[in-house]
Amino acid sequence: MALDRGAGVLATDYYAAALDFTRHNARANGLPEPETALLDWHDGPGAGAFDLVIAADVMYEERSTRSLAKLLPGLLRPVGEALFADPGRRYEPLFRELMQENGFLFETEKTTVEVDGLDRGVTVLVHRILRR
Repeated sequence: MALDRGAGVLATDYYAAALDFTRHNARANGLPEPETALLDWHDGPGAGAFDLVIAADVMYEERSTRSLAKLLPGLLRPVGEALFADPGRRYEPLFRELMQENGFLFETEKTTVEVDGLDRGVTVLVHRILRR
């Protein structure tokens, strides 16, 4: 949606193949390709250049969750925000605790996502994360 509205988009992943799929998906949907970059969450803080960071289903390992909690404050501009979608992974409460300890607020909405082939949808928590 951001691409089709003219926003600058940077897609990141640890695996180059995931970025190939991201560019392919944009082309297949008639959208311009987003800028892409390899990013290892364990490397340390980011550049602090983003108004909005969006992530989905990224809190599946404790080490990654801790690294992400350290990385995110450095990625956001002072008035930036993050939107994280999580399907109830084990380490989501740890991420929330670490971010709150670092001065961030959470606004959380529970939603149900319909999935083809399932009789019921998947419950997802969508967190809006802001600095205090």
